[in-house]
Amino acid sequence: MASSPRDYYEILGVPRDASVADVKAAYRRLAVQYHPDRNPDLPEAEERFKEASEAYAVLSDSDKRARYDRFGHDGLGGQGFSGFDPSSFGDFADILGDLFGFGFGDIFGGRRRGTRTGPRRGHDLQYTLGITLEEAAAGAEKSIRIPRAESCEACSGTGQEPGTTPETCSACGGQGQVMFRRGFLTVAQTCPSCGGQGRVNRHPCAPCRGRGRVERQVNLKVTVPAGVDTGMRLRLAGEGEGGSRGGPPGDLYVVIAVEDHDRFIREGSNLHFELPVDVFQAMLGDRVTVTGIIGDEREVDIPPGAQPGDRFELRGAGMPSVNSGRRGDLVVHLRVVVPRKLSSEQRRLVEEAARLGGRKDVENASGGFLDRLKKALAGDD
Repeated sequence: MASSPRDYYEILGVPRDASVADVKAAYRRLAVQYHPDRNPDLPEAEERFKEASEAYAVLSDSDKRARYDRFGHDGLGGQGFSGFDPSSFGDFADILGDLFGFGFGDIFGGRRRGTRTGPRRGHDLQYTLGITLEEAAAGAEKSIRIPRAESCEACSGTGQEPGTTPETCSACGGQGQVMFRRGFLTVAQTCPSCGGQGRVNRHPCAPCRGRGRVERQVNLKVTVPAGVDTGMRLRLAGEGEGGSRGGPPGDLYVVIAVEDHDRFIREGSNLHFELPVDVFQAMLGDRVTVTGIIGDEREVDIPPGAQPGDRFELRGAGMPSVNSGRRGDLVVHLRVVVPRKLSSEQRRLVEEAARLGGRKDVENASGGFLDRLKKALAGDD
């Protein structure tokens, strides 16, 4: 009389309410313990490994697990473990491939992967383009030179001498994969004779040496729109590497890198600019002309008694938006420069101003550090 199959939860050593993560961890532990390659002298290891794999195949699948929980083994209708189906194969490849260091293609009669012998799209390329802040503000047209692989004109990208055809690989029979046994597992591996192509090129094209592509340096024009910022990408369709076997070319992505400026600091679409004025302009007030990032001139009215750090915003004098074209603001920060030397006449006038009460403004100034400290000590708000 045949013995009843063991309970799947018992096989993995997990409770019936175990999570999928717990089920996976338990299977990983048993796979390491009972893998036949690690137990060549233990005949029952292969059976235990198969048993654990069957339990995992059911308990990691929500539908199968629900039927098993309700009806037991009878509820599976023979669907317990009949090979690795495509929907669950990824979990087994993740567990077993990581543990034992080889790729799983066909296991327990799984389906073979198709070989890629048709046209292939070329790889995308990336180029970093450095531009000035002025070029970013106004837009620019730049010339770049890039190396890339292009489809060979002599063989139209096939890699074969014109008039010849490749032969079917005798090692894999044109499948691109060879099978071998690893313990009780049947594993698929890329064919070493044809590199997974399924065909062998006996008559390679001379100009490209059978590769189907040749290396060339090409000059391209790149239109940089106004308002770009560092990290933005411009896509040039079809300017990447050429495809193989007649496939389409990839794309070229130009990544923008805006250089730092010696006068302006960028903050999104706004620009910051430090305007130096002498102490007399700050005291008396003045009108100063400021040149913006694209050469446009704006006037800044400095009121009498202006202080270092005062800000003046010039609307619409900043960077344009790459989407709308609307310009941000130019924020002018005032820097008051005190002269290190005075002429005799300047010194006489400054001393006269001080005698007439200039120092009183300093003495009567409120809101300084000592003022705030006194209020804090007195408990005033």
